[in-house]
Amino acid sequence: MRRLGAEEWSGLAMFAVSVLVGGPVLVGAVEAAVPRAWWIGLFAVLIAAVIVATGAGRPPRVRYAVFAVAVGAAWALVASAAQPGLLPVLLVVVAAVSVHAVPTWAGFAVVGLNTVVLAAVMARTEADAADVLLTAGFYALIQVATLFSTLTVMREQRMRRELTEAHVELQAAGVLLSESARTAERLRISRELHDLIGHQLTVLTLELEAARHRDGERAREHVERADRVARDLLGDVRATVGEMRTEFADLSTILRQIVRDLPDLEVSIEIAPGVRAGEEQTAALVRAVQEVVTNTIRHAGARELWIDVTSDGDAVCLSAADDGHGDADPVLGNGLRGLAERFEALGGDVRVDGRRGFRVTARVPAS
Repeated sequence: MRRLGAEEWSGLAMFAVSVLVGGPVLVGAVEAAVPRAWWIGLFAVLIAAVIVATGAGRPPRVRYAVFAVAVGAAWALVASAAQPGLLPVLLVVVAAVSVHAVPTWAGFAVVGLNTVVLAAVMARTEADAADVLLTAGFYALIQVATLFSTLTVMREQRMRRELTEAHVELQAAGVLLSESARTAERLRISRELHDLIGHQLTVLTLELEAARHRDGERAREHVERADRVARDLLGDVRATVGEMRTEFADLSTILRQIVRDLPDLEVSIEIAPGVRAGEEQTAALVRAVQEVVTNTIRHAGARELWIDVTSDGDAVCLSAADDGHGDADPVLGNGLRGLAERFEALGGDVRVDGRRGFRVTARVPAS
């Protein structure tokens, strides 16, 4: 079961507060100035608008329109009650929701309009001017404090997300740098083995080959045995050099290092037995994991991410899927386009699917 994100929890909290405040009217304990069925309908509209406005991944136009509906519904609910009671708290809910739906300046504008509406409703109930000013000012302060606190929480969440993205990028860069250093060291050692020991053994073989043609049967037998030993040693050195040049990286350790210690996102990585990738393929897979994790943190609103790496003999396949909200018609950003270009340059491809969560499938020919 998918865990809820911060915005979804915020929507549920607003829902709970709204139901608690509107409960007396809903159950008939407090009379409304309009038919109760109409009031309940308006209340349902407000609840639906609050939940939609706080949902992640909504286009700006949708969020603006839904928030405008929420504001209008809140005004109508407060104005249609015979006695406001705690119903002005619905205006506080709308002010808090504004942080998720509209720019900050619009949120403060809504706070001002909410205060005017509340003052007008209080004046209609024949309250004296001091009570009107006191109540309107009190709720104005609560709205401003709620808006600022919600802004602070949102800013903290954004900073945590940016720090997590930077962490993933640094981990990936560290892995690639480490692999590059190990590859360079293996090549350096292989060259030295070939240039020094290989050259010496080659000279020894040539010298023994010349000595074999000298006089003396017994000397010839020893020389021939020495020749075979020298040739075997030369073959062993060349085999060792070849193995060092083609040594495969430990994909399991490398990929898990990238996603280690990520807050707010649980990443599961499974590497099928027998998967082998060369240096270029490993670098491409590292960048694929980095891009997938970064996109999940930045856009998906997901709590879990599953990454599987398999091989069918001809290619290595990385499949990643999250439990986020997805996008039926995903638009590739610069990161995914660059990733696709990297895999295509190696003879592979990258495919995305956002119909259920967000899935990325990347294939690259095996080494």
